[in-house]
Amino acid sequence: MPLEVRHLAGGYGDRPIVEAINLALAHGEWLSLLGANGSGKSTLLRLMSRILKPQGGVALLDGRDVHQLSPAAAARKLALLPQQQTIPEGLTVYQLVSLGRSPHQSWWQWELDAAGREQVEKALHWTEIEHYRDRPVTALSGGEQQRAFLALALAQDPKVLLLDEPTTFLDLHYQLQLLELLKRLNQQQGLSIITVLHDINLASRYSDRLALLRQGRLWAVGTPVDMLTPQLLAEVFEIQAAIIETPVGIQICPLMATSPEPGVLSATPA
Repeated sequence: MPLEVRHLAGGYGDRPIVEAINLALAHGEWLSLLGANGSGKSTLLRLMSRILKPQGGVALLDGRDVHQLSPAAAARKLALLPQQQTIPEGLTVYQLVSLGRSPHQSWWQWELDAAGREQVEKALHWTEIEHYRDRPVTALSGGEQQRAFLALALAQDPKVLLLDEPTTFLDLHYQLQLLELLKRLNQQQGLSIITVLHDINLASRYSDRLALLRQGRLWAVGTPVDMLTPQLLAEVFEIQAAIIETPVGIQICPLMATSPEPGVLSATPA
């Protein structure tokens, strides 16, 4: 397994946000984390990516504790696209994407080597922003900036890509464009992906498996067909929904908000 967490717990300060999480990402798999606000999705992603130090358990990257790896060693295998990025002043798209090669170069190397230049060109091509290479990042639209930062992550040549709400602030056109790009990379390059998403239907459409979180616990994990059931939607999201078969797979139509069912809070999560 390229990425696995065992009994993982953590949060901010002394307050745990997620507890006792056991989850594994398979090679070439797309796994999406779903749950209500405050369920611990982004916290779990930060624990996996070594931004947060666990309060218990371990996150394993290719079988090694990710928090025991050097930043450069971890970055050669794992890349994170956060929900919000700091837009650098004065950098062109090419210069931004080139920063992704830092983990592969010695600190005294100012220029990219041949392998680095090739990977940057691949990242620009995959994200379809070659024609923006000399444009300042600040001059791009929101969707274009998101693709530029994705190219930065891909320039690291990671085996695992973590994305925290990658479609936030994007209109529907750019949401679909970005997710279609990720699916091509997932299928053609064998990139293993974990996304945090709020949109249940987009997660169902593009992911191989869904992991449902509730109040910091892994409630259930499985295929979209197995996860998007009236019972689980009521337990995890407190909604009543119709399940619909569509040309892009199973989707949901939310009908109404509900109150927690008796016994749900004391139920045993996955």
